[in-house]
Amino acid sequence: MKCTHRSTIFYLVCVMLLASCRTQEEETKIVRVATAANMQFAMEQLTTTFTKNTGIPCEVVVSSSGKLYAQIREGAPYDLFVSADLKYPNELHKKKLTRSAPKVYAYGQLVLWTMNDTLPLSLDQLTLNQIRHIAIANPKTAPYGRAAKEVLKRHTLVASVSDKLVYGESIAQTNQFITSGAAEIGFTSKSVVVSNEMKGKGKWVVINNNDYSPIKQGVVLLNNRKIKNPGAQKFYDFLFTEEGKNILQNFGYSVYE
Repeated sequence: MKCTHRSTIFYLVCVMLLASCRTQEEETKIVRVATAANMQFAMEQLTTTFTKNTGIPCEVVVSSSGKLYAQIREGAPYDLFVSADLKYPNELHKKKLTRSAPKVYAYGQLVLWTMNDTLPLSLDQLTLNQIRHIAIANPKTAPYGRAAKEVLKRHTLVASVSDKLVYGESIAQTNQFITSGAAEIGFTSKSVVVSNEMKGKGKWVVINNNDYSPIKQGVVLLNNRKIKNPGAQKFYDFLFTEEGKNILQNFGYSVYE
């Protein structure tokens, strides 16, 4: 009986070890993408198409570019950082946390968005009394928030609307303020309002590109994982293929300077 019992335990241990190894192997194949909140919907389409084409699974973590930057600095095990700007990828590159220099994969577009069909939709109307809250992403961590602040400064609106500004931690939270009605109006990315999830909700207008600095969105391969994932390079390359560019363009991004 002892012999049989020991054999059973040995067999179970072997099975558990094999299962553990298999899980670890599968784990290393998953491409972990840290992506800026404005890219949430576009990234869903990009990763779905990529996985369909290659069989390589992806895992996406969505937050503001600034928060993702902080996580990566602390060693978060991401393979790629798909940022809403070049600032944070460049900082990571300076700190030798990347495999190569950042590259622009898209140019973002800022829009003004509201759920209220009767609300005037223009920058001059932001001072109206009926607009009590204006949602923007936190300019300290979110590039689209910085762009929105630039727009307000250019139109000398900062002083007159500063008490109305409601800051979201990222574009995602800013969108929640707008869609829930917590803010009557707000600034977001065009990629959000043209997505299947948001299409037809409320009304929006594109902000003139000349009113803010170009939103150059950069991607970079990271050094954070102990075992380099070959799938990460494949996904990076996919962003710059015609298929990848077409998806980005369908979500309102420009892929050409």
